[in-house]
Amino acid sequence: MLSTFSDSAVREQAASTLNGKAQRWGWTAFFGPALIAAVAYIDPGNFATNIEAGSRYGYTLLWVVLVANLMAMLIQTLSARLGLATGRNLPQVIRARYPRPVVWCFWIQAEIVAIATDLAEFLGAALAFNLLFGLSLMEGALLTGAITYLALHLYRYGFRLMEIVIGAMILAVACGFILELVLSQPQPAPLLKGLLIPGFPDGYSLYLAAGILGATVMPHVIYLHSALSQQRIQVKDDAHRMRLMRYYRLDVIIGMAIAGVVNLSMLAMAAAVFHANGRLDVATISDSYKLLAPMLGQVTASHVFGAALLLAGLSSSIVGTLSGQVIMQGFVAFTIPLWLRRLVTMLPALVIIMLGVSEQKALVGSQVILSFGIPFALIPLLFFTANRRIMGNLVNHKSVTVVGGIVCTLIVLLNAYVLFSTFTGH
Repeated sequence: MLSTFSDSAVREQAASTLNGKAQRWGWTAFFGPALIAAVAYIDPGNFATNIEAGSRYGYTLLWVVLVANLMAMLIQTLSARLGLATGRNLPQVIRARYPRPVVWCFWIQAEIVAIATDLAEFLGAALAFNLLFGLSLMEGALLTGAITYLALHLYRYGFRLMEIVIGAMILAVACGFILELVLSQPQPAPLLKGLLIPGFPDGYSLYLAAGILGATVMPHVIYLHSALSQQRIQVKDDAHRMRLMRYYRLDVIIGMAIAGVVNLSMLAMAAAVFHANGRLDVATISDSYKLLAPMLGQVTASHVFGAALLLAGLSSSIVGTLSGQVIMQGFVAFTIPLWLRRLVTMLPALVIIMLGVSEQKALVGSQVILSFGIPFALIPLLFFTANRRIMGNLVNHKSVTVVGGIVCTLIVLLNAYVLFSTFTGH
């Protein structure tokens, strides 16, 4: 199990339990890491981009969500593959193969990215408490911190329990948006056209598409996924390792498919409710919550949306904190108590709330910071998984490396475009 999260006794117990489950339950013992990773694909940042895309352009950008999800499947599979092949997570492999000054640069940028990630998730959950229960953002933030802190202690009873809890939260979010989609009654023909036929109505739609693609690949979850698979099951030989990788691949397909359903439902719901009724200006999470009930004639619609936002914010905040532990332990072989990391990552959100900064501006700003960290995770991951000396019999096929290179280049260029547009106002 994850060496970052528990002492040796708990790790041995967890590993023994999972090995036993693998013998009795087959592939179901492997199901979980990708579902944890899927949290990053349905965080509050995704809420904002999908809702704006649906309200402005209807179903036109659904194909972008589909492409983004396919990219996510490839990248998370590579991350799981690295962990299984090496018995190390991505930060640990970087530390073992790069010069120390370079490793420290990697660590510093990764910590900044982790804090920015947690800022977005934290604000999203606090906003959900505000919308659902009328709490102030500060009260919601403190409550979010308390809940996630308590949830983080679940790993003391085995990381499998945390996987089940987070998995249940993700499935609840998925069910919530499927319900929203049913209530909104989207038009099948335009929906299928938007899903299957690529197109950009104008320049801003390209910007939004870049935002959607950029939001799908979160550096922290690439680091975390490799840690979740690094020593989950004791490997016997090369043939056994290949068989385990097939299970991990299936896990990724299921986990990313659930995240894809959520994002597609989110955008299609916005298209059916807002765009179809002439509300092309819905760009914030708060606007969506307030408009859903009157426009659908169902108070339930707003409540379900708020609950989904809350669960997404809480689960992604938990995962963000765990990722921070992986980053610190992997890059510099040092850990701090989870309560201290939780406190450190809470502080930026609390400061922003106290200063009265718009939550929408804070969310956008955090996504800009995340864009800087994407190449630092993607490029080493691609090079490592293409190296036979590192990967052994799990080395990428040349075609996978080529496709991975295209995907990495596209994501880096799109994020560069988003950064340029953000800073220049174009």
